[in-house]
Amino acid sequence: MTADALVYHPTVSHYLRFIATTVGRDKLLRTLQYFSRFYAWYLFRTNSPPRVIAPFEAIKKQFGLTRKALRLGKNVEHFKAAAAAMDDTKNRDEFLRYCAVGRQLGYALYLTLDIATYVDAAGIWKLESAKKLQKEAYRAWFVGLMFNTIAGVYTLWGLRQREQEIDKADGEGVLESKKLQRERTSTNLQLISDVCDLTIPGSALGYANLDDGIVGLAGTLSSLIAVWGTWKKTA
Repeated sequence: MTADALVYHPTVSHYLRFIATTVGRDKLLRTLQYFSRFYAWYLFRTNSPPRVIAPFEAIKKQFGLTRKALRLGKNVEHFKAAAAAMDDTKNRDEFLRYCAVGRQLGYALYLTLDIATYVDAAGIWKLESAKKLQKEAYRAWFVGLMFNTIAGVYTLWGLRQREQEIDKADGEGVLESKKLQRERTSTNLQLISDVCDLTIPGSALGYANLDDGIVGLAGTLSSLIAVWGTWKKTA
């Protein structure tokens, strides 16, 4: 009976729906990848022997390579999203529309270059320009994240302006205020995630002098936010 209760528990069914998605698997692997990056740094800084550090270095490397494979072909999705954002002139703020186009094009270019770096990293076809391509991929990702970060700050400003115009003494005003609060919470979470993610290409490109401890923790936090978002979507 206990076994049946566990097997048929709603949480187990929810987990199966979550793990059945490519995004769900990717975000779980990403969480482990960046936590391993942080923990390998921590073990190194505390003078742990190489045999203790090695498993976490392997997780960081192998899970990163696995995630590159999971992303193959995803660049097309972002090119399509950029075109859709450009055509969406009716239901989107003009500034946010251009930010969305910039974000999607940045991600699309990043994922396109990522294909070439995967081919090299997996040993399928060694490329002399692999390091340069990886650097350009990070640059494209950084640009995409910057567009999303700017859009997030702009959205929060817009929500504040709208909230000041609401009459909270009115019933409809109260409902609108709650709606804006939910939007603000969602936007804040995305903004935190984007700022955390900026540390990854920012550090790799030399824009910021950050060690693996900071980058690993930032990547872990943004990954957990993404895991939570995907978990709610599969409820």
